[in-house]
Amino acid sequence: MKSLFKVSLLAATVMLAAGCQKDKAAETAKTDAPAATQVAKTIEFKSDDEKVAYAIGVSFANYLNSSLEKPKELGIDLDKKMVLKGIEHAFANKQELTDEEAHKALEGFDKRLTALAQAKAKAKAEANKKAGDEFRANFEKQEGVKKTKSGLLYKVLTPGKGKSPKATDTVEVQYKGTLTDGTKFDSSYDRGKPATFPLNRVIPGWTEGVQLMKEGAKYEFVIPPELAYGDQDTPTIPANSTLVFQVELLKVHDAKAPKKEEKKAKK
Repeated sequence: MKSLFKVSLLAATVMLAAGCQKDKAAETAKTDAPAATQVAKTIEFKSDDEKVAYAIGVSFANYLNSSLEKPKELGIDLDKKMVLKGIEHAFANKQELTDEEAHKALEGFDKRLTALAQAKAKAKAEANKKAGDEFRANFEKQEGVKKTKSGLLYKVLTPGKGKSPKATDTVEVQYKGTLTDGTKFDSSYDRGKPATFPLNRVIPGWTEGVQLMKEGAKYEFVIPPELAYGDQDTPTIPANSTLVFQVELLKVHDAKAPKKEEKKAKK
């Protein structure tokens, strides 16, 4: 897992390069974002260099705020006043921690955050798996639901009359994907046009399920994690998620068709 809290060399350089008065730094620490904007309006910049110096301070403060939010998500609330005190002491060259002590403190804190993040991610993944297992067990009991050997569940909403695709074919579909709680994470309907892709280049649950369909059909698929994204965690699909899809198979494009057209073109 990547480091969650680390002051980069660039950020440290900015901190040492930025100039600000002690009184103004203390005043800024007591204000929120709107108040800081009001204070900025009272400043008269005498040169572009002053604007740059001020901008460096604002940029670094935003960087720090963003960094401090990450530990807060894991239940650790770092004191901003103490952060400002450290900056103030560094500017005055009277810091009370040596470089080695500061490095060890940050390194130890980073390890602690990583452990907390891993524990949180593991608990979340286990909860997702349990919720998915329960959802699939209930869905399987519904009338008309079928289950394949791999564990894929599906229900025929509208039967089709056209041809069925092979894994090597390209398919044209309309679809909507949701989590088991109904949260929508993807939809070709929302984009206003069908999706077209090779069937063997999507998640295994799709590759297997769409081959069961005929052109014109609409199916509902409930796909277990092992046939979807497994323990991979993304912003829209959490680890160990069971996925629910409604899929309409509009057309099957034979994978060999383009090759035949190319031969005709050559003649």
